[in-house]
Amino acid sequence: MDIQSSEAIFAAAYFRPFFFHFIMSKISVLIADNQYLIRIGLKYLLSTQEEIEVVEECRNEKELLEKLPYLLPDVVITDHAQTGKFDENTILKIKEISPSTNVLIISADKNRKSIYQVLENGITGFLTKECVDKEILDAITATAKNERFYCNRVMNHIMEKSFGKEEEKKKILLSDREIEVVKLIAAGKIAKEIAAQLHLSTHTIYTHRKNIMKKLQLSTAPELVLYAVENGII
Repeated sequence: MDIQSSEAIFAAAYFRPFFFHFIMSKISVLIADNQYLIRIGLKYLLSTQEEIEVVEECRNEKELLEKLPYLLPDVVITDHAQTGKFDENTILKIKEISPSTNVLIISADKNRKSIYQVLENGITGFLTKECVDKEILDAITATAKNERFYCNRVMNHIMEKSFGKEEEKKKILLSDREIEVVKLIAAGKIAKEIAAQLHLSTHTIYTHRKNIMKKLQLSTAPELVLYAVENGII
């Protein structure tokens, strides 16, 4: 074997891990929307981003649930307000089949009650179909990291629901342990992760969360995050 061949083999062996790390670091996205133009539009937008890969598109829940176990994407983009195709329960089914997959909602839904229900199902990313391309790309990146990302309209709904209770919340004092739990919830941690970090049982964390929500008269995680921001906890 000549020197050039040896150098080529060494280079290939050296750079191979970096090459595969680059490939594997792409955000895999599955688009689940009944509207053809929405699917095509999103697919075109995401095709312009080297760090994002669209692995599949689905027209209804049946297709989505059949393909999800084989693809296990980082992010599923869907619309919970497509009667007969996708709904609020679709989100729960996604998390049951693929717990590591995060869901980004892009919807035309303007019903406050419906939006609150979706947020209670653990959605950390919610956009309207009026959002611009930069918001969509930022939301996908945040959702893949399990970080929270809401468009202005959704944030306004959350704030409207919270403001009515502002005076009561100011008078409420949380214990040091409860504040620790609030910080970790706001950071996007699930109960099992919080329990491990604080050396407590998962049941204890659920009890803390229940007591915190009752004290603050809140019903959703996004409201709790907003409370934490407004009160300087995070």
